[in-house]
Amino acid sequence: MQKAIYTTVGIDELLAHVQALKGAGARFVQMHAERNVDDGTYRLVFTFINVRAAQEHIAQDGSYAIENLVVEGIDRYQEIPSISSYYPAVFPFENEVHDLFGLAITDMQVDFNGFFYQVSTAEPMSVITPEVKAAREKAMKVRAAAEAKARKAAAEKAAAAAAAGEGAAGAAVAQPAAAAGSDAQHDDAAAKAALKAAEMEAKLAAMDPEKAAKVRAALAAKAARDKQKKEA
Repeated sequence: MQKAIYTTVGIDELLAHVQALKGAGARFVQMHAERNVDDGTYRLVFTFINVRAAQEHIAQDGSYAIENLVVEGIDRYQEIPSISSYYPAVFPFENEVHDLFGLAITDMQVDFNGFFYQVSTAEPMSVITPEVKAAREKAMKVRAAAEAKARKAAAEKAAAAAAAGEGAAGAAVAQPAAAAGSDAQHDDAAAKAALKAAEMEAKLAAMDPEKAAKVRAALAAKAARDKQKKEA
């Protein structure tokens, strides 16, 4: 069971309330804007779930509260401070409010580190463990390095071919570039494998120990079969 709590705040109070929710462990859910047809002003609603409090309430009676911050009477030309420095996932919502209503959201900050939005909190929200998050970030860095290496090799190949002319000389310089591209693909494949392994470990850690042991045994057997096929 959920209950909704609405707290009306002024624009100048918004960031202080958001900071307090962040400090309390609240998770951002969504944001939306509404236009008041009577006077033409706008209303913003920021929705959060207090994860820590939710855990306690769910354990007690299965209920938890959705907390909403409401900013009323916004003029179209007023500046609204972005809360993206506290909750990066608000960015697409703030961007949509700007695009649809023309409201001025200031100081938007976007830094998803290559992924849209990740958390390492416990239930009831979706879980991405610190290990999986670290593996994803590592995979992203390895992939970026591999792509940069491949681009550099291609540029060197093109420059050498242009200098030497078409024909045997150009073909000779293609081999180092091809090797560099192969290394890049190998690095990327290794990063993907590490990420897949980390995600599987996270899933196994959340399972019943007996079930996890069976899954591990099945995975080990499959790996052994795959190895035999490659060696055959």
